[in-house]
Amino acid sequence: MSDISIIGAGSWGTALAVLLHKNGHNITVWSIMEPEIAMLQKEREHKDKLPGVKLPEDMIFTTDLETAVRNKDVLVLAVPSPYTRTTSHSMQPYVSEGQIIVNVAKGIEEKTLLTLSQIVEEEIPQAEVAVLSGPSHAEEVGRGIPTTIVVGAEKKATAEYLQNIFMNEVFRVYITPDVLGVELGAALKNVVALAAGIADGLGYGDNTKAALITRGIAEIARLGLAMGGRIETFSGLTGIGDLIVTCASMHSRNRRAGILIGKGYTMEQAMDEVKMVVEGVYSAKAAMGLAEKYGVQLPIIEQVNAVLFDGMPVDEAVKNLMLRDKKIENPLIPWEEG
Repeated sequence: MSDISIIGAGSWGTALAVLLHKNGHNITVWSIMEPEIAMLQKEREHKDKLPGVKLPEDMIFTTDLETAVRNKDVLVLAVPSPYTRTTSHSMQPYVSEGQIIVNVAKGIEEKTLLTLSQIVEEEIPQAEVAVLSGPSHAEEVGRGIPTTIVVGAEKKATAEYLQNIFMNEVFRVYITPDVLGVELGAALKNVVALAAGIADGLGYGDNTKAALITRGIAEIARLGLAMGGRIETFSGLTGIGDLIVTCASMHSRNRRAGILIGKGYTMEQAMDEVKMVVEGVYSAKAAMGLAEKYGVQLPIIEQVNAVLFDGMPVDEAVKNLMLRDKKIENPLIPWEEG
């Protein structure tokens, strides 16, 4: 049994709190918002973000960050990506040397082009930072629907320790040392999911969705390899697996926002309608910054940026993708002469 705190009481943080409690651990959930904590204490259910999932009576809820952080075996950092740096900065004084922090949010910081675990390491240098990611909607994990996921950590012993903490009969956990690859797949698939949603909003079909998923993972892998990630990661759960589920499911806030944009909503209107942080919007500009830095072409992500931030009509963005210069699908496959 471990003492674990969930830092962030959104849908994903709450679902993981339920999972870890079922695994026999002592769970504390922190939120900066007093009304949210009061609601969780009274209702024992996150009625806004995870309705129908009951929270145990012995689960602790608090707005006191020091209480949540000090002397815990594991800290699960589950705040939305735009708040990763500020929350980590606030946590830093209370984190002990070697304390394990598992980041479960997905994104890239626009100004610095850092992944979220790199931000945590920068703000809390004394911590041991790992990541958890994969095709896993909170709505399904909270209900105990079978799910597979990946823990990334530099040390194998840390990855195995977290694997044992999270894994059960409905939540299968794999481990990998490719932390960078895991995080890039997790962040960039949200941008591609916006494109998939836009296509759905325009009324396009399965052919279009398959094209976006397939060429989307090619873009993610292209950038990931240039940055030092492993191709095996992008063909696995946190690459193609997470991309499929995020592009195809109505649980996906990125796909839902994209559908609204495809129907004519502005980015701001779509985000207001979804009522949750749409991570892909925050990662889209950062992805183009990384593409420029590493000299990599990301045509789908480039067109998503043009729609989100430059006012390009969505049908024109699709036309730009379809009429690009002729390409070979995989330049690594040689032609036989003759």
